[in-house]
Amino acid sequence: MNDTRTLAGDEVVEQVSALVEGVFERLKPLLAAAESVLADSPATAALPRIRPQVTEALGGLIVGAGFVGAPRVLTDAEFGFEWWTGSSSEPSQLFISLDPASENFLDYTRQSWFTVPRDTGRRHINGPYVDYLCTDEYTLTFTIPVLLSGSFAGVVGADVYVREFERAVRPRLRSLGRGAALLNAQGRVIVSNSVRQPTGSLVREADVPAWWSAGAEPGPGLRRCGDSPIVLVTGG
Repeated sequence: MNDTRTLAGDEVVEQVSALVEGVFERLKPLLAAAESVLADSPATAALPRIRPQVTEALGGLIVGAGFVGAPRVLTDAEFGFEWWTGSSSEPSQLFISLDPASENFLDYTRQSWFTVPRDTGRRHINGPYVDYLCTDEYTLTFTIPVLLSGSFAGVVGADVYVREFERAVRPRLRSLGRGAALLNAQGRVIVSNSVRQPTGSLVREADVPAWWSAGAEPGPGLRRCGDSPIVLVTGG
């Protein structure tokens, strides 16, 4: 039984790693386009030039994608935002208030999907969180830092519904038997095979944050899914 579970655990880790890498791979053309446009013309009017790469990223697991600029990286505006949702065949542009004086102003510079790539220079996965801005759905946001002359200029990113991510991994996760879940680095459930561990709940049986801080080495019941900040936790 243990050998069977170990093999099934390998399959879960491999599948999650492949799904994550697939999303980031879809963002690479958008990253190249954003950096090229900013290097050529860092102005609001130039941002629509990345739309072909944004809409091409949509589809499959990805339900939203775009570019979010660092403050004052554009020559004619304090903030830059080019985000589209839906499918590649029927994309819809998302508009948010970028006016700090507005009561609806969204200060995205405080969001971890923005601050972690800014502060670490590394790609990031944020969530699960409820996206009250767009869909009221549990969401994972994948972001990659954008550079201009070697300095942080914003992020390109993609949104993935947790329910679609769950649909993809559920069969293999169920094969592990009881007490199996995919958690983020804070120990919150992304997907589990138990109704007792719903999405967003905090797992306290294992100190996942401490495990990550210690280096995230594989241990009893804890395995990192590739290079992503997602851990497979299995019980007895």
